[in-house]
Amino acid sequence: MRRSMIAVAITAGALACPGIVRADATDRGRPNILWITCEDMSPNLGCYGDSYAVTPHLDRLAGGSVRYLNAYSVIGVCAPGRSTLITGMYASSIGTQHMRCQGMLPANARCFPEYLRDAGYYCTNNVKTDYNFTHPKGTWDESSPRAHWRKRSQGQPFFSVFNLTTTHESQIRLPEKEYLKRTAHFTSKERHDPARAPLPPYHPDTPEVRRDWARYYDMITVMDSQAGDILRQLEEDGLADDTIIFFFSDHGSGMPRSKYWLYDTSLRVPLLVHFPAKYRQWAPADPAATTDRLVSFVDFAPTVLSLAGTAIPPHMQGQAFLGERAGTSREYIFGFRDRMGSWTDTVRCVRDRRYKYIRNYMPQLPYFRHQHPFYHIQIPTMRVWQQLAEEGRLSGPQARFMTMTRPAEELYDTRKDPWEIHNLASDPAYASVLDRLRPAMRAWMHEIRDLGLLHEADLRTRFGQESPYDAVRRDPGCYPFARIHDAADLAAGMAPESVPKLIERLEDPDAAVRYWAALGLGARGDKALPAVEPLLAALKDASPNVRLAAAEALAGLGQDEAALPVLIAGLDHDNEWVRLQAAQILDRLNEKARPATEAMKRARTDKNEYVGFVINHALEQLDAL
Repeated sequence: MRRSMIAVAITAGALACPGIVRADATDRGRPNILWITCEDMSPNLGCYGDSYAVTPHLDRLAGGSVRYLNAYSVIGVCAPGRSTLITGMYASSIGTQHMRCQGMLPANARCFPEYLRDAGYYCTNNVKTDYNFTHPKGTWDESSPRAHWRKRSQGQPFFSVFNLTTTHESQIRLPEKEYLKRTAHFTSKERHDPARAPLPPYHPDTPEVRRDWARYYDMITVMDSQAGDILRQLEEDGLADDTIIFFFSDHGSGMPRSKYWLYDTSLRVPLLVHFPAKYRQWAPADPAATTDRLVSFVDFAPTVLSLAGTAIPPHMQGQAFLGERAGTSREYIFGFRDRMGSWTDTVRCVRDRRYKYIRNYMPQLPYFRHQHPFYHIQIPTMRVWQQLAEEGRLSGPQARFMTMTRPAEELYDTRKDPWEIHNLASDPAYASVLDRLRPAMRAWMHEIRDLGLLHEADLRTRFGQESPYDAVRRDPGCYPFARIHDAADLAAGMAPESVPKLIERLEDPDAAVRYWAALGLGARGDKALPAVEPLLAALKDASPNVRLAAAEALAGLGQDEAALPVLIAGLDHDNEWVRLQAAQILDRLNEKARPATEAMKRARTDKNEYVGFVINHALEQLDAL
């Protein structure tokens, strides 16, 4: 590709960087690798066929790049996805899958830029890390708002990341004055008319929703200009012929029912990979062509190492899709959802090129909760959507997201139903698809020893000072995955005839099995009446998670007097995730939680901000009753 293929107009706000190093100083034996990433954006670009989008710079880049049609994050939120990107390991296998947690890297695992640095690359990150663990000091040569390839030594190849935050969901709800300032330079053709905004069928058609979608696209246009600045700098430095360029988003759209979930609007991302002529032998297709190869975020680290000619460490769980060490195309991609902000959940999915299977391990929970104190509930779309639900003015797909429970299984034909609104899990015509995808997902979870089946409090204490990943591989008995997974499947099945089996599991030696048994009994309501005595006994279980799950089940069976002291005690536990579990249950109990009001008031100032947020919501609910 000639340089003119990525040349862009100079736009306002270009990054100012000292110490330009020209192309004649580059080690031409190895490619430079540039990642331009953005946030909270689905493939809403002109080059992906979106006629509402105004993205001239990225469309121009796409004209000389391979455009991936099936690129996926592993989760619909940033930090666990970044944890997966930087390690080449599923966050759910190393214990960094919860949003805003602090996990522990396996002893022999390193962030992949370290391997590049060992090979002589200059590695920079501008600027976000957000890996859900403290990254080692040797990860980057520089990670700062001024990090740039221009600071490298003479003759040194580089790997540089520029993360553009402009499309983050928080930008959708900017105050009007600030929003107009961000877009003041727009021409009439660049500003998006809300009346023309393409709405998904699950969103209500209101002025608030249309405004939010128009703003989302406006921010994409701002981001496109910023990406153009970076490409212009690469051109100015004479590096276009020596640099492989990746452009992608950290997950899908930040709009409600996309971000945080496992639908394609949340997991599917744009991915453009540009190969200059000297490295085109690694391109999977001609410039401006597309590929339907399935790629996952877990594949990106080994892919960069493959392009750089560096060995891929055996602990990495992805597979390279480019370069000398590229493997065969994968059959499936996998995804996970665990605690999102204040609300605990466990959801897993598997997808091939056509079908998506989603397993809700806590189907008794609603889709929507006030799951983050700062973000989603503040988007006008979410507020008007909730208001319409409370007024009973929704139907069809718009009403479904506001239901108080979920199906245990979801299955979608994404070719016929790209918005994933027609659940086929109970359709006999698709039984063979379920029979293929269910075991594929289970096999993946077993292979990586998915840690999401442990309550977060258990995850942080079960393995002592050792990383969960290392402990499980040293001694598989410390995490009997198959037995725990069977209990979780049984709990989520919702069949009333499973009550005796769940009661039996309340006696299991492993606390995680007992936790799922209590959780499953609580989900069955009055059908679990035969379990009252075993659940009362479980209030004295050695595991606080089991005690609290049993208390919630008993409160649902009219045993409030026995349950509430356990829940109140949970608010004072020394483990912050136990306190959060107690707060969540009290919030779900509504009026039944009133005798715990004084204890909840004391918990408002908990040092874990999520506990305080949930407790405040619970007290607001009581005030409104």
